Amino acid sequence: MRLQPGMVYLRLKKKVRISPGQRIRLGDIAQVLADEEAMPLVQLEVHHHTSPRDGNLVVIDVMDVIERIRRAYPGLDVRSVGPAQTIIETEERRRLPSAVSVALIWLLLFVGSGLALMNFHTDVSMKSVHQRIHYLVTGKHEARPLILQIPYSLGIGVGMILFFNHLFKRRFNDEPSPLELEMYLYEENLNQYVIDHEKSKKPPDGP
Repeated sequence: MRLQPGMVYLRLKKKVRISPGQRIRLGDIAQVLADEEAMPLVQLEVHHHTSPRDGNLVVIDVMDVIERIRRAYPGLDVRSVGPAQTIIETEERRRLPSAVSVALIWLLLFVGSGLALMNFHTDVSMKSVHQRIHYLVTGKHEARPLILQIPYSLGIGVGMILFFNHLFKRRFNDEPSPLELEMYLYEENLNQYVIDHEKSKKPPDGP
């Protein structure tokens, strides 16, 4: 694709993570398509370095970006495509959790999920169901129909692995798991809330 001289296409990224104190340049927050003479503008600083007063989330609007570009390069014809805002998230240095914390959290989740499964099976009388199925198939009453209970228990684990499409770090296919979809929708809603909240904090423009 050959661009006309002075023509710049700009697409903001939805979200960008930066280090504390990092200066924000155009190339960090947007994809830029321009001719070779205009490409130095990717180094243009579009926002001052973030400070603790700004918080860890800052919203940059595309109109502010275009205004800065036109002040620095008056002769460029800037056209925006894609999102109208980008969210800048400052990544704080995180400490690795201790082995004791990981073990306690793992134990809590393990016991909690086990109790949830046990309570569910008690509510639906799963043991009585297995006993009834065993009697219908074999004609014999069995207090502990292990021939049904063991495959059923294994099937729950296999079904959960297939449902979440993960076995440790291994994926079975490229389809996102239901958990990944929920996390994606949560992050999209969170980003939209941050954008709307930042807009509401800005004072209205004067006459």
